[in-house]
Amino acid sequence: MYALLTAMVALAIASGLDPDPGPHNVFNANGLQYRIQPSVVVEEFDGRWCWFHVRGGVIPAADSSSGEPTVLLTMQKWYVDVSDYFSGLSFIRTDNLGKTWSGIDTPDALAWRSEENNTTVGVCDFTPGWHPQTKTLLGLGHTVRYQRGKLMQNPRPRETAFSVYDAKAKQWSDWDIVKMPDLPIFFNSGNGCGQWLVEENGDLLVPIYFKPASTDYYAILSSTVMRCSFDGKTVRYKEHGNVLTTEKPRGAYEPSLTRHQGKFYLTLRNDQRAYVAVSDDGLHYEPIQAWLFDDGKEIGSYNTQAHWVTHRDALFLVYTRKDPSTDHIPRNRAPLYMSQVDTDKMCLIRSTEQIVVPERGAMLGNFGIVTVSPNETWITVGEGMYKPKEATRRGARGRVWTTRILWSRPNKLRLP
Repeated sequence: MYALLTAMVALAIASGLDPDPGPHNVFNANGLQYRIQPSVVVEEFDGRWCWFHVRGGVIPAADSSSGEPTVLLTMQKWYVDVSDYFSGLSFIRTDNLGKTWSGIDTPDALAWRSEENNTTVGVCDFTPGWHPQTKTLLGLGHTVRYQRGKLMQNPRPRETAFSVYDAKAKQWSDWDIVKMPDLPIFFNSGNGCGQWLVEENGDLLVPIYFKPASTDYYAILSSTVMRCSFDGKTVRYKEHGNVLTTEKPRGAYEPSLTRHQGKFYLTLRNDQRAYVAVSDDGLHYEPIQAWLFDDGKEIGSYNTQAHWVTHRDALFLVYTRKDPSTDHIPRNRAPLYMSQVDTDKMCLIRSTEQIVVPERGAMLGNFGIVTVSPNETWITVGEGMYKPKEATRRGARGRVWTTRILWSRPNKLRLP
């Protein structure tokens, strides 16, 4: 154990982190050990808006001018007194693993646009990722429409949106939308907050959720995974897999995808509980099942998203869940927990649960995960300052967090 801690301290120093691991900050997962290191990138709140939907994308060291991975965090302002009211996208970058960060850039290419009938359309729920075949950083999200300063009334169209980052010019392309088949189910569809994958031939596996045109806000949502081509400039739909849903409130939505040891795993949101589904090919999934701990009890995550941390030697889920100590947080959306997945029994191992981003009075439900290098994975999130006076009293400050997971063994995944 001493040799392991020495190696991890050396890794932490090389990464510009506080080398003191603390007495309870090294955890085990089937022989794989890891350390968690929360840190604050930005602290900014003016009483009206906070940074939200913070998610990272990485340009690998081999393709970065600095010789180290370049990490971009995309994020947008949430105007806290209006439901789901988000600005255009901004981003911040580091070329030295977080030792220093650039200023926040808000490019016109990712801004709101005006449509007819006094409608404003923007991109939100954005997730960037590296596409190794074209050596480009691609961001995927979905559109959102507003009228008179609030969400457009249903039926409200929605599309999967994308933009490409030019690493040399350090700028994003004008966002565009993926053209979908003319089917009623795709009237309101998009990749919102979803982890997506790149196949060996360069195709994308993109989880989306959708519903047909309806004036009913509570109309059932369904999820699927679509395969798309990408040539470095344009994302094009090719096909989609089977439909996953439940008749329980609002269906199954905000799916996130990962691949681990030859299987594909999809985690899905529902108003009452979280679900998971498994696939052999990435498109066609077994029926969804509720997420459980290994003692047979539900994990208690509800009405918010969950995402994957994937190491070659172990798979983890990051989530929020019910707990009486956090009933002051809407939908118990803080802290962020991480547990190892038992992929044979398809459940979470309760004894491995750790808090990876602490609760300080703000929501943390809209977060992201990015594999930065074989040595570390980052969890990224902004403090959602709902009821700002109460959140501030409890310690929230509009922070943007990165929690770095430092691995004891290199993560020999095929990156991205």
